[in-house]
Amino acid sequence: MVQLGPEALALAIKMNKELGMPHADVAAVLQDGFQLQVNRSTLCRAVDRVARRGEPTWHALRDAAQRSMVNGIDETGWNVAAQLRWLWVAVSEQVTFSDILPGRGFPQAASILGADYEGWLTHDGWKSYYKFLRAGHQSCLRHLLRRCEELIQIASPAAARFPLQVQAVLQQALALGDRYNNHEISLHGLWTATGRLEAKLDRVLAHPGRDEATQRFAKHLWHERPYIFTFLYCPGLDATNNVSERAIRALIGARKNWGGNRTARGARAQAVLTSILPTAKQQGKKPFDVLVELLCGRNPHRILDVAPVTPKVALGFSPHSPPSFLVPDIMAAHLRQVSPPALL
Repeated sequence: MVQLGPEALALAIKMNKELGMPHADVAAVLQDGFQLQVNRSTLCRAVDRVARRGEPTWHALRDAAQRSMVNGIDETGWNVAAQLRWLWVAVSEQVTFSDILPGRGFPQAASILGADYEGWLTHDGWKSYYKFLRAGHQSCLRHLLRRCEELIQIASPAAARFPLQVQAVLQQALALGDRYNNHEISLHGLWTATGRLEAKLDRVLAHPGRDEATQRFAKHLWHERPYIFTFLYCPGLDATNNVSERAIRALIGARKNWGGNRTARGARAQAVLTSILPTAKQQGKKPFDVLVELLCGRNPHRILDVAPVTPKVALGFSPHSPPSFLVPDIMAAHLRQVSPPALL
């Protein structure tokens, strides 16, 4: 047995938390590649030690997520001691925050962003997210398009007419956003065209047909209707929750490799490190250097500089007023003079 230095331990933690390798595989790589003999228990203790040092930064990242004007949020199943838990991820411009919680409802989401979160949320339409009553919402168009494609594949030619029409409207909405981003139309032209798309979608939703699957889809679309075109009224918002899905996807790879966490303590370490490492990468920093800094730092309560200091969302924020920082500066003055059409 040898004494492992901070760089070797940082590499081991990076392989486990960032690449999703089980502890046994990490130990094998260190043995075969670097002739470093290490037990899995040693790696577990190293992970726990670094996570405990990272907890002040983890809490600061949650504070930064709550102050962020825009967050993409998503969740997926996770196992802790063979019990079903949920891994939550909130992704803003500078921060990725993760936590493993016992449920999938609003209390868990609120524990991350705060029940009175006043910014913008992009998500997949899960009902718990709409309980953020002070937030603006963008329902993910990719999820809706995926449902269209699934219905088109299984429906009869007559029943497929409805999802085909919905698909066409959603694709036109995405194309309209691209036209604005490419400076092909003005802000006024964007809002005018969006109003026409809304009216077109309403006409489509009024006639879903008699097929039960399409009627269920139409009912879902009526619920999502106020949140489908938010990204067109508020330039700069993403039409999808791809950022949070990408963050979740990397963690799903780890879940498939080694199943989850054996203890609540291990789950806490998982949440802490899978917040700090992606955030470091998101900010252009090297996760390896951040791990070494956590291992070598003399102050165990230090907050790393990956936790940004951002202004808190102003109280009284209106979800129907575009945040000026999301659009080019040249448009900010114009937005102060022009009120967007009210969302339905």
